[in-house]
Amino acid sequence: MLKIIIVVLFVGIVISLFSGLAFLFKDADKPESRRTLHALGIRITLAAALLASIAYGFYTGELRLGTNAPWHNRAQTSETTD
Repeated sequence: MLKIIIVVLFVGIVISLFSGLAFLFKDADKPESRRTLHALGIRITLAAALLASIAYGFYTGELRLGTNAPWHNRAQTSETTD
């Protein structure tokens, strides 16, 4: 479940990044427009939530570095059979 949340947050960050870029180009002649600023605020909020969820995953042990990769078990079994 945590990995799904991380992917959704990452996709949200990318969407917010490109929407901010589109707003920047569309509103170049409108100095009173704040759509780019709001897109930046959303992206910062999503990035903070992403970092917090990754930290929570490492703290609880649901995320680990290198030991739960799909190819990790195959490498160990081939080393033990050699």
